[in-house]
Amino acid sequence: MQIVSLLLSFVLSYLATPFAIKFATRFGLVDDPSVRAHPANTHTEVTPRAGGIPIFVAILITSFVAIAVNKLLAGILLGGALTVLIGILDDHYDLSPYLRFFLNFLVVGFVILFGLGTPYVNNPFGGIIRLDTVVWQINFFGIHQFLPLANLFSLIWIVALMNFVNWSKGVDGQLPGFVAVSSFFLGVLAYRFSGHSISAGDTALFSFIIAGAFLGFLPYNFFPQKIMPGYSGGSLAGFLLGVLSILSWGKFGTLILVLSIPLVDAVYVIVRRLSAGKSPFRGDALHFHHRLLEIGWGKRRIAVFYWGVSFLFGASSLFLQGFEKILAGSIVFIGLAFFILIMNRIKLEHRN
Repeated sequence: MQIVSLLLSFVLSYLATPFAIKFATRFGLVDDPSVRAHPANTHTEVTPRAGGIPIFVAILITSFVAIAVNKLLAGILLGGALTVLIGILDDHYDLSPYLRFFLNFLVVGFVILFGLGTPYVNNPFGGIIRLDTVVWQINFFGIHQFLPLANLFSLIWIVALMNFVNWSKGVDGQLPGFVAVSSFFLGVLAYRFSGHSISAGDTALFSFIIAGAFLGFLPYNFFPQKIMPGYSGGSLAGFLLGVLSILSWGKFGTLILVLSIPLVDAVYVIVRRLSAGKSPFRGDALHFHHRLLEIGWGKRRIAVFYWGVSFLFGASSLFLQGFEKILAGSIVFIGLAFFILIMNRIKLEHRN
């Protein structure tokens, strides 16, 4: 059933993407560098955006076919639809990054009301850290329990991923490949756990459905891309990966390891922008994939590199324990930091 669901999602996404390209072109959901001179752009031609549409359509249809949709999953799918809608509006109107950030909080907060809290996180040094010990009783048309710490953690975690993952879509084929790999390994790991109101089997199914949808989109996004993920595809990817890590009961360390390069890059970008007195939401051409372009790497090579690293750490996560995952992530962080420092040194020497 897992392979069938993955293939169905793949086929639906692959078949829907040409229609999304036509839709985006007709209604002006395109990125034209001559009109919108964004510093992070790595392309020069007019390219349709709105990649989140075919991906979400495939996930939505396959989920209703393969999974018994309950309250929580319905909330997640509704949150995904709202995320794509915000992305489409941004693809057309170029919304303020601050407005998008605020809307991210609203959407994720809304989904959490369906029961997407994080009861605990694994302690890498052993044991767990419980977040469900604080309970608020709310009397509103009946007695309801609210877990402030569990819900706050989920809110911050998912919103952060929506933005961090979205930043790593600057090169053709980069994002759908590593998102598919991440979803696949979260699905494999989900079989070891069960929780929330979605079983381990359904969580794994949902993970494989997401992997298939992004894989179906990949042929159209790989160099030379015919459509971009856009904000709808990038933020949807982060939203879904955050959701999967919660549904599989605390696979945060696994996801951090698999997404090590995008996440380390995001942390570096935020620190650099803040230290320079700039807004962390204002884009630039100093992400890791931009650095690789500067040293002569092609777009295909960069995309495959991201996929390969995600696959390597995804496979490792099946065998590594909590502290070992931290150690592996630290090695990546140090290696990436050294690379960035060396690149900065080379650029300064060329200027002088």
